[in-house]
Amino acid sequence: MSRLDFLYRQELPHRAVSVYTYLADRANKDGECWPAIPTIASELKLSQSTVRRALHDLRKAGLLETEQRYRTKGGKSSLLYKIRSG
Repeated sequence: MSRLDFLYRQELPHRAVSVYTYLADRANKDGECWPAIPTIASELKLSQSTVRRALHDLRKAGLLETEQRYRTKGGKSSLLYKIRSG
């Protein structure tokens, strides 16, 4: 059995499977990573809007949590992604 079998059994569009796999590959031991949406899109050869839709799919399925991060002066920084397994 693969460690991603739970993902393949989900009723998710291929965009969400691709983005989840990408995030899982870059996550630390706590399941956290923070790549920018343009970076994800560029590396997966998807549009930024497709990546955003995939992130929405993953949040809805309970496989991903996101947390907005802020700079010390209050400006927005990157999102923190916390991946969950099924």
